[in-house]
Amino acid sequence: MVGRVIWSRLLVLSTLVLAVLSLPTPSESETKKTGNDDFNPETDDFVPPDRYLTHEEMITWLRSVARRHPKIAKDFSIGKSEQGRELLVLELSHSVERGERDLLMPMVKLVGNIHGNEVVGRQLLLRTISHLIQKNNVDSKITRLLNTTDIFFLPSMNPDGFVKAREGDCWSGGPEGGRLNANNIDLNRDFPDQFKTEDKLLRSQSEFQQGRASETQAVIKWILDNPFVLSASLHGGAVVASYPYDGSGTGQHQGFYSAAPDDKVFRKLSQDYADRHPLMKKADTCGVGFKDGITNGAYWYDLKGGMQDFNYVHSNAFEVTLELSCCKYAPATELPAEWQYNRRPLLNYIASTHRGVRGLVVDKDTKRPIRNAYVHVFGIDKNITTTERGEYWRLLTPGRYTIQSYAEGFNPSSSRNIEITDIYTEQLNFELEPKVRQTTITRLICD
Repeated sequence: MVGRVIWSRLLVLSTLVLAVLSLPTPSESETKKTGNDDFNPETDDFVPPDRYLTHEEMITWLRSVARRHPKIAKDFSIGKSEQGRELLVLELSHSVERGERDLLMPMVKLVGNIHGNEVVGRQLLLRTISHLIQKNNVDSKITRLLNTTDIFFLPSMNPDGFVKAREGDCWSGGPEGGRLNANNIDLNRDFPDQFKTEDKLLRSQSEFQQGRASETQAVIKWILDNPFVLSASLHGGAVVASYPYDGSGTGQHQGFYSAAPDDKVFRKLSQDYADRHPLMKKADTCGVGFKDGITNGAYWYDLKGGMQDFNYVHSNAFEVTLELSCCKYAPATELPAEWQYNRRPLLNYIASTHRGVRGLVVDKDTKRPIRNAYVHVFGIDKNITTTERGEYWRLLTPGRYTIQSYAEGFNPSSSRNIEITDIYTEQLNFELEPKVRQTTITRLICD
């Protein structure tokens, strides 16, 4: 397998090369149909720029997109809400036609509407899907993005809450406002948490899922079953990019900076988004701006049970929380402007999965892939594990690093030095030598 891999540096979608996706303004086909009555979710690739889709319209539209574009789109359900609504995901990638994700193609997911009344992000994900579908084979950068990236959209994680929410309601936080699920559970407080005593001993997927909301269980399984590299959770009620950790274990409600081992990467991802958003860095945005438009989650306010921290602690996925609108369920008249604010940042974020280093870990003797091997970066207390195909992806900021791989039953690799830039995604493969098995020889002594 290794012999089939291009060993040279791969000039793929780094944020610098894409710049990222400094694309032209939306085409006429994306904007010409603005009347509510013009939209047909069964036949249209566009979504209305100036109104929200109902849950039923969204499900119909996602499925129809997959039906019309089977070469690049695939829909599937990861489960159902407490009231039985589908948690429908749309996958976009040229690998869909090929029937299998290409070797070393990274996976990125975007999740909206974990709080049912925070709806702008939900609609932005639908607009992003529409944009990618319409620009495929039209814009070379979009085509390249879809040819090198496996992108997954879950526009609504909390459809039961969404159906209760009301357009124009900016602040409702209780059951009546739609923030919570049908059983009045805040889904972004429902994940296993490293700082909760009762969660520290949980190990298996079934233990992680036990006793949690249907929506949380479905997303936990989705996260743990797939080698996502990058993730974003879209929220509303502020305009800021917030990164791990959300919790600290200190008991301090605000003001404690709870840094993850990959704090530099998270700050870079967040700052890239804020720098491309025209409002996020402004000091007076929403009346309470954030320095540089980013914040450590716990420094803003400490929370337990968040999805963001669960991704990082229990999987390979690096997740950032994107708070994108001052009003949680902004009037639909504001949606065209929100799309303009977030189009470039969102596309850049997706492309950011192509930063750092990636490669294969294989058995030196058989050249077969090694599953669940560890890839360790010296100085960073967070290991990445390989897929069943021996793949790994390691997000890193520019700099010089020392990397090593090891796995059960194998001798650790030698330490390898690598220079990471913002221009190339580096490839570094490891061949691990099996440990010599000790055999016991018994001598038969005859008198």
